[in-house]
Amino acid sequence: MNTKLALKKIVVIGPESTGKSTLCMYLADYYNTLWCPEFAREYLLENGTTYTVDDLMTIAKGQLEAQKKHVDLLQTQIDQTGIVKPLIVDTDMYVMKVWAEYVFGTCPTFILDEINKQDYDLYLLCKPDIPWVKDELREYPDEKPRQELFQIYKDILINQQTPWVEISGGFETRNQKAVDAIDAVLAR
Repeated sequence: MNTKLALKKIVVIGPESTGKSTLCMYLADYYNTLWCPEFAREYLLENGTTYTVDDLMTIAKGQLEAQKKHVDLLQTQIDQTGIVKPLIVDTDMYVMKVWAEYVFGTCPTFILDEINKQDYDLYLLCKPDIPWVKDELREYPDEKPRQELFQIYKDILINQQTPWVEISGGFETRNQKAVDAIDAVLAR
């Protein structure tokens, strides 16, 4: 009997400048695995920071395509080695939903439909308790929107079925909380 070992998909979400990409890179290195970067960064750097709902649709589709490529590549590695590793994903369709609704007051049906298809093993929700760092893509340096967005993400995670863990504290603490949560998922 040939049973296929399934990879574990771990998603990192939260408001901007909460250490998501840094955490993803750390976890990919720690587990010697792949991570799927946030497609929006690449898209906005290439196309400019003025965007529309149509741009968000393009970004959502780009994120899904990038994730599929990473899933396929990591699944091939797992099939060849027999070693299950987590895929670390920076951003999912919940992020696209929150972004669309927060900026435009509406969310395309495509994104809502894709949320219903999501199949992850764990969410890591990064709390905005580290200093905001300016870069050319960030929009919300004030504490109020950071906290509002965090609460929106938290409410979403509370009301869905996939396990999730709040990631807070300094970078070492964040890293350890994430590793502990992923190790628990890998042990199942």
